Amino acid sequence: MPAAGTILCRLEEISDPGSKDFRFRAEDRLFAGFVVRQAGEVRGYVDSCPHAGWPLAGPSGRHLTREGDLILCAGHGALFRIEDGVCLSGPCAGRRLTPWPVAVRAGQVVAA
Repeated sequence: MPAAGTILCRLEEISDPGSKDFRFRAEDRLFAGFVVRQAGEVRGYVDSCPHAGWPLAGPSGRHLTREGDLILCAGHGALFRIEDGVCLSGPCAGRRLTPWPVAVRAGQVVAA
């Protein structure tokens, strides 16, 4: 994960509702995460399906349903609540996404 305080983007770069991908490389390690904005709240998650381990967005780059109310795994259609990452339906029902601590400071989304 990027160090706490690392600036990820300006808050205005993420629609409400919306999401944005982030990838960080340190030597031979890669971190993949995404940030979701909904109703003024911002939450971060590690971009890995708890069922299969692959990135949630797939080639589309989208993390949310068309309605923008749930996180969608493009690989198998699992649906996750935005506020806590709990899977509501799909092969990993009841499991949850791994949180990635993020915060908003002075209009910037930062790793917390």
